[in-house]
Amino acid sequence: MRNEMKSLQLKTPYFLIDENKLIKNLEIAKKLKELSGVKLVLALKCFSTWGVFDIIKPYLDGTTSSSPFEVKLGHEMFGGETHAYSVGYSEDDVHEVVDICDKLIFNSQSQLIAYHHLVEGKASLGLRLNPGVSYAKQDLANPARQFSRLGVHADNIDPKVFALLDGVMIHMNCENKDVDVFLRLLDTVSDKFGTYFNQLKWVSLGGGVFFTWPGYDVQKLARALRAFGARHTVQLYLEPGEAIITNTTDLVVTVVDIVENEIKTAILDSATEAHRLDTLLYNEPASIVESSNNGEYTYVMGSCSCLAGDQFCVASFDTQLNIGQRLHITDSAGYTMVKLNWFNGIRMPSIYCQRENGNIQLLNSFHYQDFKRTLSQWSVS
Repeated sequence: MRNEMKSLQLKTPYFLIDENKLIKNLEIAKKLKELSGVKLVLALKCFSTWGVFDIIKPYLDGTTSSSPFEVKLGHEMFGGETHAYSVGYSEDDVHEVVDICDKLIFNSQSQLIAYHHLVEGKASLGLRLNPGVSYAKQDLANPARQFSRLGVHADNIDPKVFALLDGVMIHMNCENKDVDVFLRLLDTVSDKFGTYFNQLKWVSLGGGVFFTWPGYDVQKLARALRAFGARHTVQLYLEPGEAIITNTTDLVVTVVDIVENEIKTAILDSATEAHRLDTLLYNEPASIVESSNNGEYTYVMGSCSCLAGDQFCVASFDTQLNIGQRLHITDSAGYTMVKLNWFNGIRMPSIYCQRENGNIQLLNSFHYQDFKRTLSQWSVS
């Protein structure tokens, strides 16, 4: 009760990460590692809130990145293996990361040819391949979409480049909750690239495998991964993001107004455009803890931004909402904190973690000066 009272004193909006829920996911990850022999590296593009890396580090093997800044963060704040990948490196980028990463993965054969001499002897060399098949409900997130720039397609491979490589990365899933679909993709990849795999030390199968989803058959996944690794004599990696932090975090907001135009809209002190961008990008409505499927009172959950279509969802409640009431937007960890922005100058949510002992720890907070210095900084003489 004391910690519930403390949370009511926190100024909204804020993210609240629940350590107990995070550990629940991590225990599943631990089981998958033990059963399959696969190594797991956290995808920082999904979740980079390093204030809770102390919880995650004992369970995972390291991090994987999409930019030099993420490489530095993984190296400095997480440790373990640091995988460096980018869709497009400059030579300066390669110099920046090569001494602090364990694996450096190029997106194209041209970049591999251009920069491999900078990497050899320092990091394990990798190349991204594109199998031309994938699981993704949204075309925006589909790595095998038409004209995809992500990785080398089978018919474009120059076999000679494999003399330079230690491993490859294949990312072909986005929120794949169906183990049987993943296994079919795995068979396709094995058939298409198996000859090349047999020359390598490691293969990363990327992220998007939702093995912490309720009811997911982790043992079936583990058996398939172990068999794949044995068949090609490679060390397998997965790059989980959402699977690690799903359903661990609420975005806590306050109703600041209620307006009506044929339907009632609750105006919240938050915005999808600024604080939960994927809700807007992928048109995937958020979920409210306090809502009810058969509730008598229905509201649009509208943001406080000036973007006309900026809303979280339509939700029903058993009782009418009141100005000043707090609501919890669930599953708000993945691709949220890494995408925060200052659209409309809206106050960014603070970030808290509720630890196992119930204590609420402040990880970060944002203020006017943070907004002010984002776009300009100068000294007045």
